[in-house]
Amino acid sequence: MTERKIKSALVSVYHKDGLGPIVDALDKLGVTIYSTGGTETFIRDRGIGVVPVEDLTGYPSILDGRVKTLHPKVHGGILARREADHLGQLEKYDIPEIDLIIVDLYPFEETVANTEEEELIIEKIDIGGIALIRAAAKNYNDVVIVPSQDDYATLQTILDEKEGTTDLADRRNLARRAFAVSSHYDTAIFNYFNEDEGLDVLKVSELHATPLRYGENPHQKATFYGHFEQMFTKLNGKDVSYNNLVDIDAAVGLMAEFEHGKPAFAILKHTNACGVAVRDSQLEAWNAALAADNVSAFGGILITNKPVELTTAQEIDKLFYEVLIAPDFTDAARELLSKKKKRILLQYHHLEQQHRSFKTLLNGVVAQDTDRKTETAADFTVVTDREPTQAEVEDLVFANKCAKHLKSNTIALVRDNQLISMGCGQTSRVDALKQAIHKAGAFGFTTEGAVMASDAFFPFSDCVEIAHEAGIKAVVQPGGSIRDKDSIAACNERGMAMVTTGVRHFKH
Repeated sequence: MTERKIKSALVSVYHKDGLGPIVDALDKLGVTIYSTGGTETFIRDRGIGVVPVEDLTGYPSILDGRVKTLHPKVHGGILARREADHLGQLEKYDIPEIDLIIVDLYPFEETVANTEEEELIIEKIDIGGIALIRAAAKNYNDVVIVPSQDDYATLQTILDEKEGTTDLADRRNLARRAFAVSSHYDTAIFNYFNEDEGLDVLKVSELHATPLRYGENPHQKATFYGHFEQMFTKLNGKDVSYNNLVDIDAAVGLMAEFEHGKPAFAILKHTNACGVAVRDSQLEAWNAALAADNVSAFGGILITNKPVELTTAQEIDKLFYEVLIAPDFTDAARELLSKKKKRILLQYHHLEQQHRSFKTLLNGVVAQDTDRKTETAADFTVVTDREPTQAEVEDLVFANKCAKHLKSNTIALVRDNQLISMGCGQTSRVDALKQAIHKAGAFGFTTEGAVMASDAFFPFSDCVEIAHEAGIKAVVQPGGSIRDKDSIAACNERGMAMVTTGVRHFKH
């Protein structure tokens, strides 16, 4: 027999929101309700009969409430299989069957997010609640488990539409939810204790899942696990896709480099920036970013560090784009841009990236610190006879930021705080440089007086020689090659300036 009628329930929850209709329905069905502490008071205040767990166990709540339900008369009634041997033992020891468990755990994650006081955090590690969840879920063949507020609606349907009768599929589904809740809770506790990486163990849990239309390609399924709404408010447009998310992540990482200061604009395509500029006004920044490659910008991801103004919106509206990201939009700009119903407008709340990055590889996962290192002029070491001018230093800092966010091998060419061209994703750094020079010319830029950034060192002097022929005057690179002296000598022979950072920014 797979159907079970709920005749008794133990209710012990932290949050009481939404519980009222549940206990009202239980009472209407004649269900015996057991409860503890504040939950017992809540139920009694609704005029509903409730049996204190203390009356069942014969023990009061002890140790400041740490021990209430941890007792054979509670767990025996939950874990007993509804068959002769187990039911006989329940009768022998005067233990009632408990058919339904409703639990809402102490808010551990919320407490960690709101305080650093360890005593408060430790007290929010739920012991009794977790034990109830696991016991009921293990015995799902006979017992219904409701492990969180999120599942109240499911239970309400069972009570209202099925008059408290469940089948095996109902109970197994709730058991699956219960183990998701308990495992997530344990993961959060472990990660709190292991925040200083005391154990080389990876535990990741995310309960919030958003199905996507498809993955990178239509034949691939995809789901986003995370809280998109914590970073963005979607103001307009269709649902974001897998590829949108990947590009948005890249855009956020790049714009974080320019979040504070003068107006900045970046245009990305397939995670690579095809235009980046900083100017005195937002409209100037947009025009300069677009000028670098108005072909790749078609269908791209746009991001800025300042609220979008109407004059800028009017120019942006002339271009087909997928996503526009900004800290805000003026009312007039938003009204104009929202007329294109499919184009996505995102208002970002912050540009903070996670400290750790993860990627599936082979039959496992690789984890690493996110590349959050950003070099300033103070990190530059001049290695050539000629020092860069102040203007060149500013462009070198800008170019180095751009190179950091382009796929390796990469070269970024910059002049006057504008990415005028780039070469990226190449198997040879020489090819990346040639691509960048050719592309600059194709979009009407001269490389005379520009600076060059490389994401890794030059193993030979060839890139310096090619750059000089193109009129490039200064170079920033990590250094560290056994043949650094060759590139430095090539710069000295040609009157070029070179600085090293000691930091490589490969991006695969």
